[in-house]
Amino acid sequence: QVQLVESGGGLVQAGGSVRLSCAASGRTGSTYAMAWFRQVPGKEREFVATIKWSGGRTSYTDSVKGRFTISRDNAKNTVYLQMNSLKPEDTAVYYCAHRGVTSADYDYWGQGTQVTVSS
Repeated sequence: QVQLVESGGGLVQAGGSVRLSCAASGRTGSTYAMAWFRQVPGKEREFVATIKWSGGRTSYTDSVKGRFTISRDNAKNTVYLQMNSLKPEDTAVYYCAHRGVTSADYDYWGQGTQVTVSS
């Protein structure tokens, strides 16, 4: 089992910045990748960014490229999402996700943290 706890959400003005954190605990020794997703009411959960735990290779959805940065601290088992130049359309609940080395998909999810960007 892996437990994920997000923090750092809140209300921010358009153009501002927020950093989300996701602390993993439990059986984290077999982590393949961590990711951030987001969801707004009435829509499907959307992929935002991912980072491989070994090597640190990253990938982003097009709408956040150049504005968001995903990073990790292996020693702390924590993944971060630095969000800059925020837009009202970035408003969503942001979820942290874990993928194990033997998993074909993300297998553990956090509870989510709300990010609201006001215009």
